[in-house]
Amino acid sequence: VSTQSTWGVRFFILLLYIREMSASTKTPVPESVAKKAQRDSALSAAKIKSAVEAKKTNRAFRQAICKRAKQYADEYAANQANLVRMKRQAKNNGNFYVDEEPKLAFAVRIRGINAIAPRTKKILQLLRLRQIHNGVFVKLNKATICMLRLVEPYITYGYPNLKTVRSLVYKRGYGKVNKQRIPITDNKVISSVLGQHGIQSTEDLVHEIYTVGPHFKQAANFLWPFKLSSPLGGYSQKGKHFVEGGDYGDRAEEINKLISRMA
Repeated sequence: VSTQSTWGVRFFILLLYIREMSASTKTPVPESVAKKAQRDSALSAAKIKSAVEAKKTNRAFRQAICKRAKQYADEYAANQANLVRMKRQAKNNGNFYVDEEPKLAFAVRIRGINAIAPRTKKILQLLRLRQIHNGVFVKLNKATICMLRLVEPYITYGYPNLKTVRSLVYKRGYGKVNKQRIPITDNKVISSVLGQHGIQSTEDLVHEIYTVGPHFKQAANFLWPFKLSSPLGGYSQKGKHFVEGGDYGDRAEEINKLISRMA
């Protein structure tokens, strides 16, 4: 029994010695594994650094967007207050205030392609109204007014207000990115295409469209033609002009009610 216990103690001491020796001596690592570990640590550090920089950039980007949005809100409020003031002043003087000529129109196609003339079809293509219930923003000048009048039996149009423009862009807005129809769910979708023109966010886009700014053409072309639904409650008579109780043609500010039923 004493011999067995002696051998047991010796074996235990040997195990302790082996463990100390293995702890003191480093196990050699293959060169490929060492290089991979070094590369992974460098990539991880670079990723963390880029994430921190991106966070700072996004914070500055959001602050700039909020600042411009506040400026736009102040501008809209000032314009509305100025309009009310001028109307009151004209009324007090016994006159009438005449609004300036509208610069922006929104056109919606309400009829299909049956028995359509070639020239009318071409104008509708130029206006990007290729399908029924498609809608586009149009800058009003002599050429576009003539085009709208030539295709009046197939479309209805009017002058949208700020609420309508914002509602269309936010609810039904799609952008053209690399010739693809991309939903506007992030400001980066807009800034990636229109950033060079100073349009970085959705509010920038709404402001450019509503005020018919210097880059209206680029902003309107970026927006994919709006795909609207059939109006709630239906149409009255597509074959008659709006002033005759029908649907087609110029309906001025009444276009806002129609868009609210279609959007």
